[in-house]
Amino acid sequence: MTLLLFVLLTALVFEYINGFHDSANAIATVVSTKVLTPRAAIVWAAVFNLWGALAGTAVASTIGKGLVDTHVITTGSILGALLGAILWNLLTWWLGLPSSSSHALVGGLCGAALASSGGDWSVLKWSTGLWPKVVLPMFLSPLMGFAGGAILMIVLTIALKRVTPRRVGWFFGKAQLASAGFMGYAHGSNDAQKTMGIITLTLFTATRAGQFLHLPAWASFLRVPEFKAVPWWVVVTCAATMAAGTAVGGWRIIRTMGYSMVKLQPVNGFAAETTAALIICGASSLGIPVSTTHVISTSIMGVGATKRLSAVKWGVVERIVWAWVLTLPVTGILGFLIVKGLRLVGVGL
Repeated sequence: MTLLLFVLLTALVFEYINGFHDSANAIATVVSTKVLTPRAAIVWAAVFNLWGALAGTAVASTIGKGLVDTHVITTGSILGALLGAILWNLLTWWLGLPSSSSHALVGGLCGAALASSGGDWSVLKWSTGLWPKVVLPMFLSPLMGFAGGAILMIVLTIALKRVTPRRVGWFFGKAQLASAGFMGYAHGSNDAQKTMGIITLTLFTATRAGQFLHLPAWASFLRVPEFKAVPWWVVVTCAATMAAGTAVGGWRIIRTMGYSMVKLQPVNGFAAETTAALIICGASSLGIPVSTTHVISTSIMGVGATKRLSAVKWGVVERIVWAWVLTLPVTGILGFLIVKGLRLVGVGL
């Protein structure tokens, strides 16, 4: 029971870190365009993150039971997956790189599942889960973000060519409040659900292993005999934890996304946020754990590229791309090694 409680606490720590690690997704552009102060932007994002996190559980089901064979998962393997993802998130946060918390968690889970199964690759649901809902979207969503941001920016430029820059700035200064809120909602609708799935998988694993046989009646809500739905209290807890993490802010990544990649005006921020939010909400409705970081980053790039290609600081972009490429394999290795290490000391057998 002690290990189980520690795993649940670790999952909430991951959710909290996800909140401040990815808070830049929702507020970097609205801060860089000076539409909101950093403090006001964080509060704005936290409120909409909470709203989005309560919106559904399709992504949670994908993470919890759609990517690996749940029969090989133990409490220890879930702990290994979470620790691998947390280590990578903290490293990339320290370096100021907007890497994907989603892919970090997926990589950690796959590596942990392989370790728990003794290296049996068949435990990975490649054709029904990993390929269509993780790997393919990993390539398509950034392309959609870049193309969508560029197209929307071109349309806005054509539509507003006879409007004075002052009026454009005033209008989109107001409109960006809505687009930043929309982005915060989209982030919550996708990212918060990933930890919901992990916690539900943990409770399902513990119930199946008989760890809840002697629970008192008041604690019966912890039992998850079948993974059919995410318990309501898990949804509320994860939503509140992510909102709290978002409220802390992630200034290193905000600086990279909001200032280092491209100089933004309110109309640019509106185009990038609206494009990214639409893509992410579409993915959430399909149960696809897409990287919100990838989508908003490439949307910003696409918007910046419409000015001129040199407007995008490609050296910064290169560092970001390397973080994207490395996330899945590095967290997979970390998850694998941590589970093996835990087993050596008798944890999670």
